Amino acid sequence: MPDPLPKPALCKVGRAQEAITPQIGVSLAGYFHDRRAEFIRDDLFAKAMVIESGGTRLALVSLDLISVSGDVADSAKDIIRRESGLPPDHVLICATHTHTGPELRENAVVRTCPQFVGLLPRRIADAVKRAADSLVPATLRAGAASVEGCSFNRLFRLKDGSEVFGRSAQAIGPAGPIDPQLQTLSAVDEKGNLLALAVNFALHPDVIGGGTANFVSADWPGEIGRNIAAVYGKDVVALHLQGTCGDINHAPHDPTNLPRGGPAKAVQLGRALAGAAMLAMERAEPMTAIPLASTIETLAIPYYTRDAKLLAEVAELKRKANPSPFDKYLIERCESWPHDGKTADVPVQVMRIGDIGLVALPAEIFVRIGLDIKHWSPFRQTFVVELANARASTYVPTTDQAERGAYGAKPILSRWLCADAGRRMADAALVMLHKLAQPVTGR
Repeated sequence: MPDPLPKPALCKVGRAQEAITPQIGVSLAGYFHDRRAEFIRDDLFAKAMVIESGGTRLALVSLDLISVSGDVADSAKDIIRRESGLPPDHVLICATHTHTGPELRENAVVRTCPQFVGLLPRRIADAVKRAADSLVPATLRAGAASVEGCSFNRLFRLKDGSEVFGRSAQAIGPAGPIDPQLQTLSAVDEKGNLLALAVNFALHPDVIGGGTANFVSADWPGEIGRNIAAVYGKDVVALHLQGTCGDINHAPHDPTNLPRGGPAKAVQLGRALAGAAMLAMERAEPMTAIPLASTIETLAIPYYTRDAKLLAEVAELKRKANPSPFDKYLIERCESWPHDGKTADVPVQVMRIGDIGLVALPAEIFVRIGLDIKHWSPFRQTFVVELANARASTYVPTTDQAERGAYGAKPILSRWLCADAGRRMADAALVMLHKLAQPVTGR
C-alpha cells in the first residue's frame, strides 16, 4: 500500500483591504510629464494578509500604487508594531506599480499630494490591524502555472552591443528573457472557502492608460482581484506581489489582432492572469508544515557617480533645439545629482512561509535577477517581489546590462545605483534564503 499522505497543517490567516483612492485632480505617477486624474475608473486599495503559525506572525501588504517610499513604509510599520504587535521585519509592504495612481516618489517629475501621502501609513496599518483581528484557522497552498503570450522583454540588443527600448530595424533580438511563472499563495478555511490569495507575476502594470491617462485605476492587478472575487466571493482579498518586471512589458512585438493597450488590454490581462491563478491554486496541495520566519538586511550599495561620458552627453543634450521630456529630465537630474561618492541604504527582506521562500527588493528589478534568485534558492518555490519597503533606486539592471544604454539602465535617468547593485542584492538574498531554509530546532 502507498504511504498515507501527510496531514495538512493548520495555521491562522486574516485578511482585509482599505480603500486608498485619492481625490480627483491628483497628479498621476509614472511618466515624464504631469497627468491629472479627471475621474476614478476603479478604486485603489491597501490589501493585507496576516499569517500566524507557531507563535509567529507575518504580514503581506500590497498597495495599488507605483512605488513605496521608505518614509511611508517605516511609518506604517511603526504603527503596526504598536497596534498589532508585528515587528517591522515581519511586515512586507510592496506596490503593484500601477501608473494610474498618485505619486509618492521623491524627486519625481510630477507633484505629490501631501494629504494623501500623510494619511497612507494610517490606512496601511488599519488594513493590517483588521486582518490581524480576523484570524481564523486555515491551510496554506503554494501553486504555480506557466503563462505565455502575456509578457515580453521590452529591451533589444543591437549589432554594436548596445541595447534600446523597443524593437528597431537594427535589433538582432530581445536583450533578455521573460519569467513566465505565475505563483500563488492561497489561504483556505476549514470549510474549503478561499480567504485570501497572493499572486506573484512579472509584468509592468502600465497598460490601462499610458501617457495620456486622465483617470485613477489599479490597472490589470485590480482586474485580477475583481475576477477572483466574482468566482470565489466578494470577501476574498487578492494581493498582487509584483515580480521582477523592470524590463518586462505587456505589448507583443509582432502584429496581433488582440488589444495592445488601454482598458481593453487591462481587462484581457486581468481575465487571463486570474484564470492562470485559479489553475495554479486549484491544483496546489496544502502545506503539511508552516514554519514562519522573516529577516531584513540593509545593504550599503554605492550610488552611481557622474563620469565624463555622462557629463559630455548632457552637454550635447543642452545644445539641442527641441529636447524631449526625457532629455530635459536627464539634464535637470544630472545637474542636481546629489549622490556622487555616496552610498544608499538598500533593505533586502526574506521570508519563509512553510515550504516557500519570499524575497522583497526595493526597486524595479530586471527579470534575469529574479530568475537567478529563483534558480539558486533552496525552497520549492520562491517569490521574488520588487518595489518593496523603500525606494532605493528606480531601476536595477543586471551588471552586464547596466552599461548598455537602454532605458532602465541609463544612469540617473532610470538607474541610481552602481552597475553591480543587482548582483549584490541577489547574493545577499540567497544567503538569507539558505539561512531561513535550515531546519527549525528547539521546538
